[in-house]
Amino acid sequence: MLIAIFTLLVGFVVLIVGGELLVRGAVRVAERAGMSELLIGLTIVGFGTSAPELVASVEAARAGSPGIAWGNVVGSNLANSLLILGTASLILPMVVPRGPLWRDGGLALVATVVLWLVASTSGITVAIGVGFLLVLCAYLSYAYWAEKTQPIGASALHEKAESLEVTDTHLHDVEPLWRSVLILIAGIVLIVLGGRWLVEGAVDLARLIGMSEAVIGLTVIAIGTSLPELVTSVIAAYKGASAVALGNVLGSNIFNLLLIGGVTAVIAPGTIPGEITNYGLPLLIATSLLLMLFAATGRRITRWEGAVLLIIYIAQLVYNVVAV
Repeated sequence: MLIAIFTLLVGFVVLIVGGELLVRGAVRVAERAGMSELLIGLTIVGFGTSAPELVASVEAARAGSPGIAWGNVVGSNLANSLLILGTASLILPMVVPRGPLWRDGGLALVATVVLWLVASTSGITVAIGVGFLLVLCAYLSYAYWAEKTQPIGASALHEKAESLEVTDTHLHDVEPLWRSVLILIAGIVLIVLGGRWLVEGAVDLARLIGMSEAVIGLTVIAIGTSLPELVTSVIAAYKGASAVALGNVLGSNIFNLLLIGGVTAVIAPGTIPGEITNYGLPLLIATSLLLMLFAATGRRITRWEGAVLLIIYIAQLVYNVVAV
């Protein structure tokens, strides 16, 4: 068991470090190539910060563990909406712009409902995965067009890019291109290795303690791969940038569902474990509705509402471990 736990922890650390290097290197190379900050935010940063979840789910799907793959997708979104937003709102009540809420939050809610309906009836097919990826491309195109024509309303993903780039701005002009490329390659290598070790450790641990792979994906894997978003949102809340924290969560939820869910469906079509279909997805739908209700009343998430989100997250963790 110690070897499984050690492999799991090493995978977490390597995955997070790799994701950070991937984002930094990709942003710098893209800037050298003349890409705008908006385009970088909508594509490279959005993809890069979802890389830990993507690699973990793809490795799990390839290893024949769909419970971990889909549990990671659903569990990461639960962690984003309950743990991360709850923590950020406790630090500073979160002002919610109406545009990003209805556009990004609404899309994530619709995608979750579609995934639940499909999983409950016909099962996940390659066509569903391709459809999710096409919707993501359409969303990115629309978001880019909307933000370009309405520059006042910064997009969720663009705000996330700004929050990640601000600390490194002074380095972009002095760092040579070859170093940025090396950072990018190092990030890719680390997230691949980290994702493989994370899944191997999780599968071994699940077998040793008798916990299902779906529950491992909903809890341990989901929390670990959501750590980059948690750190970003907490820092943003401390700095008073609540919109960045909200954009971080909404953008990550969309990428988790459409990108990671789409790729997982293409690689490993089939049925989703019952723990996720009967419990995880309905809870995520209810959470999304509750979050939008909180945000719509007064256009902010207050501290007591953040506390409610955290309590729900802790309660579902306990339920997952004890009952599921």
